[in-house]
Amino acid sequence: MVGTTLAELRDRIETLASPDGEYYLVCARTGDRPVPAAEARFGSRSTAQRAARATEQYRRALRRYDPRLPHYDVVVCQAVEPHVAGERRAGDSTEDVPADTDSEDAPAEPTRRRRIDLCHSVAAAVFETLSAAGHDAVESAVMDTYFDLAETVDDLDDLCVCLLESMATELDRRLSPDERADVLADAAGRLPPVDPARRPIPAAFSHLRDRGLLDGYVESPPSVDADGGTRSVVVRLSGYVLSPRNGRLPVLPLVLALYRGADDWPPTALRAARVDGDWRLTLVFARDGGPEGLASVPIRPAL
Repeated sequence: MVGTTLAELRDRIETLASPDGEYYLVCARTGDRPVPAAEARFGSRSTAQRAARATEQYRRALRRYDPRLPHYDVVVCQAVEPHVAGERRAGDSTEDVPADTDSEDAPAEPTRRRRIDLCHSVAAAVFETLSAAGHDAVESAVMDTYFDLAETVDDLDDLCVCLLESMATELDRRLSPDERADVLADAAGRLPPVDPARRPIPAAFSHLRDRGLLDGYVESPPSVDADGGTRSVVVRLSGYVLSPRNGRLPVLPLVLALYRGADDWPPTALRAARVDGDWRLTLVFARDGGPEGLASVPIRPAL
């Protein structure tokens, strides 16, 4: 199963990583940090080179299911400290990493690339979690649904979005609410954390906007139910790229982003309605209480 392969390769990279290491991996053409080693540092160049090989294997495994996963020329870079005038800043490469300056690239190209990378990061985290939890039947069902959807897609760049839509559909169909919540919490822990200095909702939705999964969002003031121990927030989304399926809206990447910054208030329910071409989401957070729909939610009439 793909999840087993991905989990083993991620474990190998994490074993090689060192928090205080001065070496890291980038794409030589674009400067992007490759998943799953985007946040990792390594203690020596040779160790980083081993991690680079594992990273390339990880991305090849994902590419079997979506040929549009970006091809990265993964190279090892060394951070230089301290920064003084005339020197490179810490975190800059001691090698010259050329920018992606192809004159034929449209201005939207970096956003498109970030969207594809985010979709595959989410998919990989969920695949790994399903494998670790023994949900092999769900993993297989995701791929069956994905292959069916892929046959209807004209733009190959949309395949990564189809993969998330397929995941959301099968998680909703085949797991209980508690199982689904456990899978999402585990998968969120495999993704890089959101900005801890920001409130969870702006951090989550800004992260998704900056990576091309939506065009914008507007957050309403929260409503708190002190007796019930819940709080709810209405968020209006424009340009959300995932499409409704059978009367339900896939919200998997939204919920994972919220889980990453939820702390003691995880999302427990989400309601969706279509309003003038946008999506109006009602997010419910609670300290206690079981989750409702968290991967794919029914579309309700707008009031």
